[in-house]
Amino acid sequence: MLSPLHRTKTGPGSLLSGLLLISVLLASCQGSVNNTAEIPENPEVPGISYAKRLNIKSFEWYSHVSVIGPWQGSGGVIQDWYLLPRGVSIPSHIDSLKVIRVPLERVVCMSTTHIAMIKALGQTASLRGFSGTGFIYDEQVRNLAANGKICETGYEDNLNKELIISLLPDIVIAYGIGSESAGYLGKLKEMGIKVLFNADYLEEDPLGKAEWIKLFGALYNCSSVADSLFKHTEYEYNRYKSLIAEKAVSRPKILLGLPFRDTWFISPGNSYISRLISDAGGEYLWEDSVSDVSMPMGLENVFRKAVSAGYWLNTGSATSMQEIAAVDPRLTRLPCFKSGRLYNNNRRMSPGGGNDYWESGCLNPHIILRDIASVIHPGLFAGEELYYYIKLK
Repeated sequence: MLSPLHRTKTGPGSLLSGLLLISVLLASCQGSVNNTAEIPENPEVPGISYAKRLNIKSFEWYSHVSVIGPWQGSGGVIQDWYLLPRGVSIPSHIDSLKVIRVPLERVVCMSTTHIAMIKALGQTASLRGFSGTGFIYDEQVRNLAANGKICETGYEDNLNKELIISLLPDIVIAYGIGSESAGYLGKLKEMGIKVLFNADYLEEDPLGKAEWIKLFGALYNCSSVADSLFKHTEYEYNRYKSLIAEKAVSRPKILLGLPFRDTWFISPGNSYISRLISDAGGEYLWEDSVSDVSMPMGLENVFRKAVSAGYWLNTGSATSMQEIAAVDPRLTRLPCFKSGRLYNNNRRMSPGGGNDYWESGCLNPHIILRDIASVIHPGLFAGEELYYYIKLK
């Protein structure tokens, strides 16, 4: 049920504490409200500390969720939802179109990060549809899709709206790359389907992205579970960050990505991955840049700056140095290529091409942090095997 917490070292004490944590967390999830004659007390939803695009407020018997800037370029847009227990009347001051009945029982979602969070809370049985079942990494969820328990709903303009309606979902959990997403998903809303945008992928702080587990905790009446999972991640992330700051003796420069048709889409310095590199004791080549979207650059401009990079990470879909050379032979002249210091985040791949970095990685920034620090500071975590990353050969 839980996301991966350890890699190679798990002694008896850590195993016992992990089992105790699982048993306590499983007991924390609350089921549906059966007694409709009484207003149930609303479980206290933990406050938001790191996420900038999510706010959750608890009231006596309902919660108010705000998603702030739900897609790229949506500054000033706020989507409000009210989470009410099943069987409870909607108060007059709340728009019924903005009400989500909890706990959720039937869900369609569109990102593997949503799957990871639902899985972490032990709620995979609620999944009815997914956009891109072939790219799911988790084996249990993949099997549910293969057996017809989770339906393929299609993508964007090719979304199978009739199928989604037939699945009778409580909500569709979506993500939007731009305003056009609101357009094609708006058609679902016109058909009476409630669409909740999840903006976790736009968070700049790794802990802010992981903190969206609290939204899923509120949706499933599992807030105590979600909070416990997040507190573990927060503790481990800050522990590693402090250790790296204390032990690292240099700040190697880091190149990211791979060109596509002679254009290199550069992650800005205020991005999630830039923060991870900084916390891992590295210097991202474009760490001083600021942008709401990836920045397109010509290969020549990137090359001039990349000659100073000591390491090259997140090399697109490449699984070997030969594949990178095939993209453009000039890339082989970079010092980081010549030294063989290339690592990609595709160590954990499903047969269909699902990458666990983009799935469970949202809940495990502490593991990604340790991976990157292990790569750019050899010996800092001696004896620890990389989890999401792999060295290209």
